[in-house]
Amino acid sequence: MNGKWWTEDWWVSEYNYNTEVTKDFHLPEKVEIHDATLRDGEQTPGVVFTKDDKVRIAELLAEIGVDRIEAGMPAVSKDDAEAIREISKRNLGPKIMVFCRAMREDVDRAVDCGADGIVLEAPSGYPKLKYQFASKWTEESLTEAVINTINYAKEKGLYVNYFPFDTTRAELPFLKRLLTNVTAHSKPDSMTVVDTTGSITPMAMRFLVRQIKQTIDLPLEVHTHNDLGLGTATTFAAVEEGVQVVHSCINGLGERTGNTALEEIAIGLKILYGMNMEKFNFKKLGELSKHLERMSGKKLAQNKPVVGVLPFTREIGLGMKVLQDYPTAIFPFLPEFVGQEMKIVMGKKSGKESVIMKLEAVGLQASDEQLQEIVHRTKEAGIAKHDWLEDDEFLEIARRVLGC
Repeated sequence: MNGKWWTEDWWVSEYNYNTEVTKDFHLPEKVEIHDATLRDGEQTPGVVFTKDDKVRIAELLAEIGVDRIEAGMPAVSKDDAEAIREISKRNLGPKIMVFCRAMREDVDRAVDCGADGIVLEAPSGYPKLKYQFASKWTEESLTEAVINTINYAKEKGLYVNYFPFDTTRAELPFLKRLLTNVTAHSKPDSMTVVDTTGSITPMAMRFLVRQIKQTIDLPLEVHTHNDLGLGTATTFAAVEEGVQVVHSCINGLGERTGNTALEEIAIGLKILYGMNMEKFNFKKLGELSKHLERMSGKKLAQNKPVVGVLPFTREIGLGMKVLQDYPTAIFPFLPEFVGQEMKIVMGKKSGKESVIMKLEAVGLQASDEQLQEIVHRTKEAGIAKHDWLEDDEFLEIARRVLGC
């Protein structure tokens, strides 16, 4: 086994590690995970987390090994502020961040909540500045407000992540002026490249990160959305250019199509890029996902990568023996690696190997003739149901054929 693309737990493409592929990468030594479920995740329409929910989610995030928790926005409500205050008191391990606008009052709220740092949001994208905030900000007033807020937050001892949202739709000359002026007159600890509308390609993300690195000398972070199904890909593209912190939400919660999913980012960093993820508990991903599904009330798509029902469910009869002996010949990683289980289901696509496995699991045996009849009836039942059969439905068919 290679140890990078092929281990006991996974088997991915070796081309990920080919030097022709990686020669232009600028991978950081370590990538930190900043989870925004308690703020951006709760912005999913219809999702409301109670204070107790938020504290429990923060505990689960700490247990799984994220580096930072964006615990909310204190200005939203008293309940949000109280939840952040309680999370901060718990000393869970991850750095506790809160979301702030470019105003001193929000910084004071962050201090009052006991947060370690702030994510300082202010627009940078042309559509936002042209149509949404035209009456509020000029370039000069925006720059001044950001500088003053960063300096005030630093005086208060807070870590400051500058978050110029809609970065991917900012006009490059303006963005460079903004970043140059902000960093010339204040000292944020990091800056986030924000794909607010999920509208950048991976190659374009790499280009933008390079442009920003040529403009300012700050650690960079990335925050992407999934409007065009590219959230995970654009996050990885940013990492390939040296971004050191990735933002995510559990189950891909978030506005519209959601934020980049924590579970996809974590496992990708580990098995596609070979990142050091020693403190991350991959086996808790399944449990974490189920907790959030219940708390949020938002059902996962069955084929959701990593934590859905279907990634490790097999109905096709071919390859069942291989699946038993060499599961990573069928799956890119073992279900157990992410706290999931393999499920063999019976239906239209089932074959003799599937039937034998299912019968052996309950201590039954069948002759070759009986096997053929069970397969035939199983296929017919699956076609009639337009779905797979539950175990009791299959066993009822099998027992009728076996006469037991």
